[in-house]
Order: sequence, then structure tokens, then C-alpha cells
Amino acid sequence: MPLAAPPLPERVRTLAATSRAAQLIVDGARSPVRGAVDSRGRPVLLVRPGERLHGLRGDAVVSVNLTAMRWLGEVEHPRGLIEVQGWAEAVPEGEAREAAVAISAHTADEGLFEALERYGSPDAPRLLRLDVGQVVYLTGEESGVLDADEYLEASPDPLSEVAEQVLAHVNGSHRQQLAAGVGRLLGRPAESVWLWELDRYGATVRLDDEDASLVRFPWPVPAGTGSCLETALRGILCAC
Repeated sequence: MPLAAPPLPERVRTLAATSRAAQLIVDGARSPVRGAVDSRGRPVLLVRPGERLHGLRGDAVVSVNLTAMRWLGEVEHPRGLIEVQGWAEAVPEGEAREAAVAISAHTADEGLFEALERYGSPDAPRLLRLDVGQVVYLTGEESGVLDADEYLEASPDPLSEVAEQVLAHVNGSHRQQLAAGVGRLLGRPAESVWLWELDRYGATVRLDDEDASLVRFPWPVPAGTGSCLETALRGILCAC
């Protein structure tokens, strides 16, 4: 029987890859932070002079909260909360550009250029990253903890980029068709429906009823390419 949803480490890594850093926790104190995750899923942060951790010379035990969001029309909804716990360390100079690019995808900040151009200067912004210890996650009705190996050895869904593009297109242009197809599959009217998650194992739709419930539709077989993903999704859209 095919999996109805991605393996949990893969799902958490996929959420992390599309998340923005929301909060830094050092010694129990919380503060805003600018950051994202790098290609291995490690949080990378831009820290300005005067901010906590800017004077870091060794490592420090910290936590970074990541938030994955979903726009449904004009309203942004959280779809996953991840807390990465570990040790902050300086990004090596040879890897600084990759870290800056990852952050810039979520935060346009001129401090990123300064951190690269003046790397190592004591009064320049710094790029830090977390050596992951463990990851606490909350997504939908699932919550738990992954150890560092489980998290770092997993990879994001290989179709996540095309899936996000298809999801945005369906929610922007085909919601009426989606609602009709979902209603037919559920055997009851479904008036306000959004595509919430889309991956190689299936699709999750959000029904904006009294409980704002989520319903999962697994594919008969996992999608191996973007074209297969679109074909599988048409099975829902054309169910009417």
C-alpha cells in the first residue's frame, strides 16, 4: 500500500525549507531574528552589531523558531511551527554567500551584502548558523521531536518547488473546480475549499467550514515528476 503522506522527517524538512525564521531564544529570552535554513536544513541567521550573539566567538546554546505560512486569498495562515535547538556558530567564509542567499529569499536586507563584503570585521553584521541538536515540530495534528540525524539525513520533497507553483495556480484560478471535485469525492457539498498541501504522495485540502478541517487525498502511486503530480491532481479537479 502506498504511503498516504510523506515520511515525517521529509515533511518537517520540506516545511523548514519554505519557512522563515521568526524568533531567537537565548537563555530563555526571546528576540526577533532574520534568517532561514540552508540547503541542509540548518537555520542561518543575520545578526547585527548590538544584537544578541553578535559578539559570539565560540558557540552558544540557542533555539530558532521557524514558521511555515500559507496565503489563502488575503489571509496568511500558519501551517507548521518548528523549533530547531542547537549551538550557534559562525558561518565559515567559504559558505557565507550560500547562507546569505538562503536568507535573502525570505528577507531583503542590505546587511547581507555588508556581512559578505566586510566578513570578519568586528563591527560588521555576522552570519551565524545552528549546529542542530534536535528539532521540535507542530504541524496540523502532529507534534513531536526529531533528533539531529533524523532531521539532517532527510531531504525535502523533490517536487516541492513545482508543487508550490501548481498549488498557487489552483488556489488563484480553479477554486470552483476544486470545490466541485472535492464535494463529489466526499459525497457532500464543499463550498469553500483551498488546496493546503501538495506533494508526491497526495494532496491536502482545507474546508473552510466551522472547524476549518483538513482532508487528505493520497495518490494511488507516488508522483515521480512534476507532470505526474499535475496528472494526479487532475483526478481531484475532474472528479465532478
